[in-house]
Order: sequence, then C-alpha cells, then structure tokens
Amino acid sequence: MGLFKKNPFGHILFLKKWLIRVAAVITHRRYKGFNKLEIEGSQILRDLPDKGVLFVSNHQTYFADVVAMFHVFNASLSGREDNIKNIGYIWKPKLNMYYVAAAETMKKSLLTKILAYAGSISIQRTWRADGQDVKRQVKMSDISNIGTALEDGWVITFPQGTTTPWKPLRKGTAHIIKKYKPIVVPVVIDGFRRSFDKKGLRVKKKGILQSMVIKEPLDIDYENDSFESIIDRLGHAIEQDPSYLKVISKADLKALEEENELRKWKLD
Repeated sequence: MGLFKKNPFGHILFLKKWLIRVAAVITHRRYKGFNKLEIEGSQILRDLPDKGVLFVSNHQTYFADVVAMFHVFNASLSGREDNIKNIGYIWKPKLNMYYVAAAETMKKSLLTKILAYAGSISIQRTWRADGQDVKRQVKMSDISNIGTALEDGWVITFPQGTTTPWKPLRKGTAHIIKKYKPIVVPVVIDGFRRSFDKKGLRVKKKGILQSMVIKEPLDIDYENDSFESIIDRLGHAIEQDPSYLKVISKADLKALEEENELRKWKLD
C-alpha cells in the first residue's frame, strides 16, 4: 500500500490504519476487561464478500456500538472464533469498512472528527437537528456517499437513527437496499447501554455482560419487495419490532436481576 494511497472519500489509508490501531488499543479493555463481550456469528463474517455488504443493527450508544463492531469484525476476519482475544488482529485492520453517522455529531469535537476519519459516512439527519425536531429533504449526496462506500466495502448503519429502543426504522434504509442491492446482514447488540454513557465514550458501569449476534444475511427480492416489507423484516431481524416489547412480570424481573448479579464472575 502506497504511503499516500486514498480511499474514495479522500482519506489517506496509512493514516486511517494507524487511527484504527490506536483506537483499538485504547478501547479493547472496554469489551474484554472492564466488561465481557459475548459474540455469535464470526463464521458468517468470514463468508461475506469484501464489499457490497450492509450491516443493520439496533443502536444503544453513539460510538461504543460501532467501535465494538470494528473489534469483532477485524478479529473474526483474522480467524478468531467468537472472541476478541489477542488484539494482534488489529495490526491489519479492514480499511474499507464504514459506518453511517449524523454529520452534526461527527463535527462536535476533535475526538469525533478523528472517529469520523476512521470510517464515518456523515449524513444530514432529516428529522432532528440541534436537539429539535425538523423536516428536511434527504440530501442525495448522502445517499450517493453510502452507495460509494458499499461499492468499496462494508457499511454499518443503525436504521432507527436513535439510541432510544423500539423506535420505528427510517425508510431511507429500505431505499438504499433497493437502490444498491447490498447483502444485508442483521446485527443485534445488548449491554452497551448499561456499560457506557449515551455517547459511548465513558465506562458507566463495570461487570456487564455485553453481547453481539451477527445473523445470516436476509433473503431480499430487491425488485419486488416493497419498502414497507423490507422495513418490517429489518425491524424483526434486529429485534426492534414492537412485538418484541413486552411487560416484564415481577418474577421475571427478579430472575433478571439475579442473572445480572451472576454476570460479574463471567469476566474471570
């Protein structure tokens, strides 16, 4: 790789590689040390092509979710089986990996700008700006940028567009799927909201069992499936359809609390 070789967005790959390496070393203990990350589906990642893959996931923090995915994806591609042991996997990170994020979030500080350089596709949210509800037209350049990233590699997106659970999925994700016809891989995460603050930058609580499940690619008829049917399938696939929301009984809640107490020993 040439020292100044760039990706389609003009980012120098040598610099991006070192940013990912440093960020991985700094964050590794957040998922294997302070807390424990349980993983399912490593083999699915290894069976995917090098580009044209769209990962859709539920969302719990601004940054901890996607950083964990960078760890898991790189570890799996390096031969790790459902674990992120031995951080040596990050020495040769997958550089054509991107994630969709709100432009206003990625411009707020030097740290977020660095994280953006490591792989963000920054888009303008059409429904929210500066903490206020808005209604804006979709920027076609944002859609094109996601298409460019899919043509170059893998893209991670959070179709709810918020860290609040059970919110409806944005139809823009279905438009992207029908337009660019990527392989669509659902990812379900849990434990990150309890582990980190909302931004995902500060460890809020230790001893939490986190989880990440990579599911088999969805079978989508890109020509005939409607936008609504695709959104409905995505909601079920990432377990954010309202049907997953239920009232927990007192007995179930007590059992859940007892289970959480037992999670600490699993870190050993």
